[in-house]
Amino acid sequence: MQSIILKRRQLIKSAAALGGVLVLQACGGGGNDTNLSDRKNLMELAESKQELSVFVEAVNAAGLRETLQAAGSNTVFAPNNDAFTALLGELGTTKDALFANKPLLTAVLKFHILGKVMSRDTIPEGKAIEPIGGGFFKIDGLNNVYTFTDGRNRNGKVVSFDSLSLNGPLHVLDRVMLPADKNITQTVQSRADLATLTLALAATGAGDTLQGSGPFTLLAPNNSAFAALAVELGVTQAALLADTAQLRNILNYHVLQSRKLRKEIDNDSALGTLQGGSVRINSSNQVTDARGRISTVTTIDIISSNGVIHVVDKVLLPA
Repeated sequence: MQSIILKRRQLIKSAAALGGVLVLQACGGGGNDTNLSDRKNLMELAESKQELSVFVEAVNAAGLRETLQAAGSNTVFAPNNDAFTALLGELGTTKDALFANKPLLTAVLKFHILGKVMSRDTIPEGKAIEPIGGGFFKIDGLNNVYTFTDGRNRNGKVVSFDSLSLNGPLHVLDRVMLPADKNITQTVQSRADLATLTLALAATGAGDTLQGSGPFTLLAPNNSAFAALAVELGVTQAALLADTAQLRNILNYHVLQSRKLRKEIDNDSALGTLQGGSVRINSSNQVTDARGRISTVTTIDIISSNGVIHVVDKVLLPA
């Protein structure tokens, strides 16, 4: 009888010890992490890091302190001090002037805050990440180096991940991200390799559509693609641009009525277009149109305020 009682006591002690380990793990305990009771909120965590002192100043100037203190689930991508110094040079302004422009400062900072937890392990690489201020950016990982692309297609790196707080993780960036300042039509207009497409959008009025709220995905033929199409059809490029009814139908065939970064497109699936037909993209970034003609995506994921652009080297033709 005593033997049975002793065994029961041993089982209870073992279960209690195991339960303690599980609770510690659930709270992020073990290893080098501190217990939840010792953790700071995101604002306090940022304040504890000297490399983020300018970020902390910016948060206070924008009136976002309570956002980073609030209970709940958030993620902060915090630019370090060097990142802010570089931004001031890029914008040709001073820290005081930037901080005095509260609407701009607030928009920039909100582009670095997510309303959910996103640790290093849960980053959707190559896919859209949507901050609380609107718009989107993406992060790509290669050989343990993580590079972001912001709303203006500027790149930088995540230099450290997963400093844990009571209300979410904090990641440190080496560059300040900026939200998009151009829609798809404006982005096309800004690129020399899409000059003919710019003329086509203006001639047909399709550019007005691509300035709308969207979101859209544009498979954008480059200048060489339009030159090749004119030869294929046996017309001059001027005549091609003058036939606005045919050209509008062709351009609509290059527009998807949703935002699709390349990694968000399932290979070989039919992608419906604004024109009504569909195209397919394979794992080699080859696009097949309704006539079986093949184009190649030469540049992916050009971010705009209302969607994304992928550049193709051949004009796609509907059935």
